[in-house]
Amino acid sequence: MVNKLNNELWVVDAGVTDYEEARALQETIATRRRTTLNNDVMILNEHPPTITLGRMAVPNHLLATGDELAERGVKVLNTDRGGDITFHGPGQVVGYPIIDLRNSLNGGDVHQYLRNLEEAIIRALESFGLSSGRLAGFTGVWVEPDSASARKIAAMGIKVSHWITQHGFALNANTDLDFFNLIVPCGIANHGVTSIARELGCAVNIQDVHAALCNTMQNTFGYSLVRWMKREDLQELS
Repeated sequence: MVNKLNNELWVVDAGVTDYEEARALQETIATRRRTTLNNDVMILNEHPPTITLGRMAVPNHLLATGDELAERGVKVLNTDRGGDITFHGPGQVVGYPIIDLRNSLNGGDVHQYLRNLEEAIIRALESFGLSSGRLAGFTGVWVEPDSASARKIAAMGIKVSHWITQHGFALNANTDLDFFNLIVPCGIANHGVTSIARELGCAVNIQDVHAALCNTMQNTFGYSLVRWMKREDLQELS
């Protein structure tokens, strides 16, 4: 039995998880966080190739035909997060923080939560020698945000219900960026996407990315401890 100490962040490496399975898991943990669970949780996973459409999605931002999607083995799913259209796939670190905003440094401020989440990703990228930042008017994290060649490295889209967050961020680590040609990423046609691997010129260890994110999440959100949990430990939360 895991000891439930307040102000810890519990992090679960769920590995490669079907998007709909991860969605159901978030709902279950969010319900527990609202009732009996005393600590925030972050699920880290990768998804099989999946295109998701958020609440603000524009249908013609999906550029691929049904045949093209089938050929590449890509699912298309509607979801209840904010934002437009995005891609999830192997080599991408998808993080789902399930946080009670009332008990965090955000003070119940959803916009501050988004800025803090961006800050954690920006600091994590610094540990790989990558400089990144925010692009005015857009949510997410960008490489060379102040230049004409600004390119998105991390997309974000969230849902907040009863002050509990769901969904979160997708950080391109070793992602096959060709998949983004199937969509208008996040509805932004005049800027490209990138990955840690593309910027560095070599693949990165996903576990190193996880470790960097956990360190910066702890510092940015003020957790006393990050506690790693195994996938089988999820049964205790659900």
